[in-house]
Amino acid sequence: MKQWMKIVAILAIAVLALGMMSACGKKNADFDEVVAKGKLVVGITDFEPMDYQDADKNWIGFDADMATKFAESLGLGVEFVEIEWDNKVLELDGKTIDCVWNGMTLTDEVKSAMETSNAYCNNAQIVVLPKANADKYQTAEDCKDLKFAVENGSAGKAVAEENNFTFIEVKDQASALMEVAAGTSDAAIIDSLMAAAMVGEGTSYADLTYTVKLNSEEYGVGFRKGSALAERLNAFFKSAWADGTMQTVAEKYGVQAALIEQK
Repeated sequence: MKQWMKIVAILAIAVLALGMMSACGKKNADFDEVVAKGKLVVGITDFEPMDYQDADKNWIGFDADMATKFAESLGLGVEFVEIEWDNKVLELDGKTIDCVWNGMTLTDEVKSAMETSNAYCNNAQIVVLPKANADKYQTAEDCKDLKFAVENGSAGKAVAEENNFTFIEVKDQASALMEVAAGTSDAAIIDSLMAAAMVGEGTSYADLTYTVKLNSEEYGVGFRKGSALAERLNAFFKSAWADGTMQTVAEKYGVQAALIEQK
């Protein structure tokens, strides 16, 4: 009997080892595929200060710059592809992009569908509306009668649903702001980091402001489920924090106060 139990134990260990080798193989297979391509294809939307275009149509921003530096650390080029945010998982699984790096909130849904990095930035969903109306809308309850614009498939949409707000869905957060500026929506729900960069005095939306903070959340980067690229990025984040690269890039785009220390 003891001999039989010993054989069963050995077989169980062997099966476990094979499973671990298989999982490791899948992780490395995705990484090797990206390396063989010679570039990291990054799925984004137009989202200042994280991903947006300069006057020469180059993609810049905190996320864009960090994605470029990460690709360089792997010996790769980088390509930025604008995606429909609601289709980010389909784009990733269909291999039209290699990662989603665009101020993405680490929701349970995102974590179950992607291999995600450690959180690197704090954020919140926030109400943006005309300055003239700001005094009337200081709480979520005050906002119940407003008609909102939100990005398709975004954390802003989720928060609107949680609060039973009336809303329309638009392509991206920049479009949501345009809706409010044009008067076709009463307000928008967007990321606080974007609101700080694009709304108020000295911006293109000087007549808009932000009031109610509706939640708290964290940003992460998403790769295909099981990809070794997530582990590689975590190591890169740790190194970039230690040598000050992450802080320097954050200061360039005014998001340093939102950074999460990488340990």
